[in-house]
Amino acid sequence: MDWDRISGGWKEFSGKAKQRWGELTDDELQQIDGKREELEGRLQKRYGYEKDRARHEVDDWLGSM
Repeated sequence: MDWDRISGGWKEFSGKAKQRWGELTDDELQQIDGKREELEGRLQKRYGYEKDRARHEVDDWLGSM
């Protein structure tokens, strides 16, 4: 799946992101608003991931959909 589809349907996909990363708050998901870089940054902050780990997590999530 490509990121353009995710960003265009963020309201639908934010629920799936919440299932994957349950520590993200609804406010954070709303602020992400379909921006991949923002999601990766929130994962770094919330989970303490390094940049490469956050990118890998998002890639894995995309591959699972």
